[in-house]
Amino acid sequence: MPDDQPLRRIAVLGSSGAGKSTLARRIGEITGLPVVHLDKEHWQPGWVEPDREAWQARLTEIAAQPEWVIDGQYGASLPARLARADLAIFLDPPTWLCLWRVIQRFVALRGRVRPDMGEGCPEKLDLEFLHYVVTFRRRQRPKIIAALDASGVRTLRFCDRQDQATFARTLQRDGLAAAAANATAFRAPS
Repeated sequence: MPDDQPLRRIAVLGSSGAGKSTLARRIGEITGLPVVHLDKEHWQPGWVEPDREAWQARLTEIAAQPEWVIDGQYGASLPARLARADLAIFLDPPTWLCLWRVIQRFVALRGRVRPDMGEGCPEKLDLEFLHYVVTFRRRQRPKIIAALDASGVRTLRFCDRQDQATFARTLQRDGLAAAAANATAFRAPS
C-alpha cells in the first residue's frame, strides 16, 4: 500500500502481556477508529470457546468492516486479517517482560473481568497460559513473522514501551500516517 493511502485497518499483534490491548485502545482513542479486542469477541462466559465455524464466521465479519483496530493473535485467522489490514503493529518485547505483565495483571485484576475480555471470564493465571507466554517467542513468533512476510502489509515492530510511547506521541501530534511513517519498519530477525 502506498504511504499516502489512509490507514483505516490496523492489526495489533504480539504475545499475551505485550501491550496489544493498551496500544489498540490508545490508537482508537486518538484516531476514532473502532477497536476490536479478539479475546472479548472469542471467549464466552466461563471461559467457553465458541464453535469453530461460528468463530471463523465472526472473524470474517469483523475483518470485512471498513475500519478497525484489531488486537489479538488467533493464528488461524491471521492471514485473512492481514490481507485486509493497511498496517500491522507487531509488539515484540522480551519474554520476561510479557510474563511479568501477565502476572501483574493477574494480581491487579484477580477475580474481575478486564475490559478487553469476554463477559464472565474473570482474570485467571494457570500453567497452560504461563506455558503459552513462556514459549511464545519460540512457537508463535516465527508463525507471525512468516504471516507478516507473506502478507506484504506494512509492519511496524515495537520491542519496548519506549517504541510504543514514541509512536503514540507522534500519533497524537501528527496523525496516524505520520506516526507510521516515522516508526521503524519491521525487519525480520536474522
